Amino acid sequence: MKFALLNDNRIEASIGAKGICPGCSSELIAKCGEIKINHWAHKKTRNCDPWWEPETEWHRTWKNNFPVEWQENYFLDEHTGEKHIADIKTTDGLVIEFQHSAIHPQERISREKFYKKMVWVADSTRLKYDFKRFAKEKKNFVDIQPGIFQVDYSEETFPAAWVKSSVPFIFDFLDTATTSIVLERNFLYCLFPVQIGRYVFVADIPRKAFIKSVIDGQWSVRYENYMKLLKNVSIGWQVQIAILQMQQNLQQQRRQNRYRNPRRGL
Repeated sequence: MKFALLNDNRIEASIGAKGICPGCSSELIAKCGEIKINHWAHKKTRNCDPWWEPETEWHRTWKNNFPVEWQENYFLDEHTGEKHIADIKTTDGLVIEFQHSAIHPQERISREKFYKKMVWVADSTRLKYDFKRFAKEKKNFVDIQPGIFQVDYSEETFPAAWVKSSVPFIFDFLDTATTSIVLERNFLYCLFPVQIGRYVFVADIPRKAFIKSVIDGQWSVRYENYMKLLKNVSIGWQVQIAILQMQQNLQQQRRQNRYRNPRRGL
């Protein structure tokens, strides 16, 4: 946790500091050392948000791309009393969740239902094989238009747990621990919640462009434009499938007619 409350002001952890949890009002203690980033921890209980995961430098770097007042905002469901901390909540209500560790599919579904208008950003360097698998399959991507691709056999390209997400899911392959200059690592890859048959769709997005679009309030507009494009692609495919089905039905009917009414003299 990056922030605690002290006299109703949000403060960051420092040696010897004390604060109050903005969510449950219990006492927090500052954890400051050389191995982990400075953070707050509950003194007597586990974190009051079961969805919260220990922060890494990757988390903190991503959060710091956005205004401080957008970071670590609490959501309360007034009907159920359920409360959770959103990594980022923008002024127009968009939630961004930065996920480093593995997540159970049911928790993913619960978060998406709870936040509704949200985007996932995943640290895709946690498992070394993930980028190698992605880079290998990327050679088979089919361009729909510049920057947007059709992907076959999605579960061979991306971790299976994320393919079924109902909201846009962004893979971050940038490995800050190395000096990798592989071009693919410098882009973010947004997997859209659209599937046509066995195909899914991905956009490569420059990192700075994504951050700027969120800060400027343009991400939702751009996302809707992406979805309109993919809807048109889906309609086009459905028409092609319908035409193919009609052709197959017509051929089948002709074969049946030949069987029922064989030509004379044969």
